Formats: sequence, structure tokens, C-alpha cells
Amino acid sequence: MTRLTQALPSLEAYVALFSQGNLPVLRRTVRDLAALREAEDQVNGKQITSIILGDPLMTLRLLGHLEANRSRAQNHAITTIDRAVMMIGISPFFRQFDNLPTVEDALADTPSALIGVLGVIGRARRAARYAREWAIIRHDLDVEEITIAALLHDTADILCWAFAPTLTAQVYARQRADRTLRSVTAQREVFGFSANEIQLALARKWQLPDLLIHLMDESSADNPRVRTVALANALARHNAKGWQNPAIPDDLTALQGLLKLNREQVIRRLAIPEEDAQRLLSEPTDSPAPPAAPD
Repeated sequence: MTRLTQALPSLEAYVALFSQGNLPVLRRTVRDLAALREAEDQVNGKQITSIILGDPLMTLRLLGHLEANRSRAQNHAITTIDRAVMMIGISPFFRQFDNLPTVEDALADTPSALIGVLGVIGRARRAARYAREWAIIRHDLDVEEITIAALLHDTADILCWAFAPTLTAQVYARQRADRTLRSVTAQREVFGFSANEIQLALARKWQLPDLLIHLMDESSADNPRVRTVALANALARHNAKGWQNPAIPDDLTALQGLLKLNREQVIRRLAIPEEDAQRLLSEPTDSPAPPAAPD
């Protein structure tokens, strides 16, 4: 695996680098799918879907495979994992995704990068959970699409740890040195582009469904579905080490507007620890909270 030590001049160069080779998945994903395959006759699509949605890299592999092998007769892109598994079939799925490479093997020589990758994957899972819960509150027409877009939103961060651990470490070091520095600013300072810009370029290269690309595109933040995905990932990033990040009050204010809840209701739904909850409740907000919505 190529390791980048300095910024590249264009998005196309990053896409070319990150598209090299066979995309690895989590070792746990390989192990859990192998266990299901041993009882293939008793396996259903929901069991496979549950494993895939725990791994953004496996989710990406599956959707990319489906788009690359899409028939002319298929009029609509598949945007959810359960539909993707149903489209492929149980036995063909196991045959197609056998002997997958793992992230742990690929980064065995760089433990710090592996820790970084696993941290981002944990963050992606948390963002997907937030997005799912908020989509349900908003009565979104397709909660699964929102969930998957949130899970995949920060895939570029995972790939940056894998292919450019030195540069990625610089991004995090800058943010540790300046707690007010937003990740987008730090990423552009180090890589020349934000992770979201790299992410969208990769998604187009890998032919992900247009709907998922749209949901990951933060330039369309006036759309409440896009705002749900972006805010879920922002909050998951900001609370990765607790609830003290100075960006969290702004996240809560944005979430109040999205869900039409007041600050206390938002904090309660997020299950924020009592000490942090009291502090966040006492902090002034830039705009008045919306009126309380019924639980």
C-alpha cells in the first residue's frame, strides 16, 4: 500500500491513489460473514445486512460492486444494504465476497494508523446511529438511506489514515493545538482539500448511487436530509473524546432547528452525562430555541 508523505496537487490525484488495490474491510466483518456462511441454509438477508452496516468499508464495497455490475434493465440504483443483499442473493453474496483483505493486515506495520482507522470507523457507526434516530424523529421517507449516507460520509478519513497516516496525524495535531480549529480548515491546510471534497470525488469515481452522493454533499445543506447526515457526522466527530468540544453547543443549536425540539429535549435524547448536560443547558445559544415539541 502506497504511503503518502506530502499533499497532492488535485482531487483527481487523491482519487487515483485511494482507488488503488483491493479495498480492505474489518477483520471482524470477515470473521462474522464466515460464521454465517457455515450455516448458509439458515441465514437471512437481515443477518448479513446487520454485519455489513457495522463496517463502512464493507458497505462501500457492496454498493460499488452493485453499481459496477448493474444491468441495463435495472432502472433504479440500489441505495440500501438490505435491498442490495436481496438483489444479489444469499449464496451469490457469499461467493462474491469470500477471502476479503482486512484493514488489520494492511496496516499491521503501522499501528498508529490502524488505531486512527478504527477510531474513524467507530465514529462513523455513531454518526449512522444518530442519523437513523433523527431521521425517525423527522419521519423521513427512507431511514436506511440516511443511515448509510451517514455511515459512508467520512470514508475519506479512513482512507487518509490508511494511505497518508503522517499527513492525517498532522491534521489531528493542529486541532489538538487549537481546540477552536474546525476539521475542514485543518484538512485543507494539510491536504489542500477537505475530507468531504475528497469523499465526493471518490464516491463519483466508484459510481455510488447519485442519491447517496447527494446526501453526503454538504454544499446542499439547505436540504434537511443532507443536514441530518452532515450534523450527525459533525456531532460524532466533536464528541469523540467527550462533550467538552467547543463546537458542540453550535451542533446542539443546529439540531434543535432540524428536529424542532428545545435544548433540554435534544440533550435528553442524546443521553449526555448529567454534568455535561447541566453545563450545556446553562450556556447561552446564538438563537432562541424553538418551542418544545411533544414527545
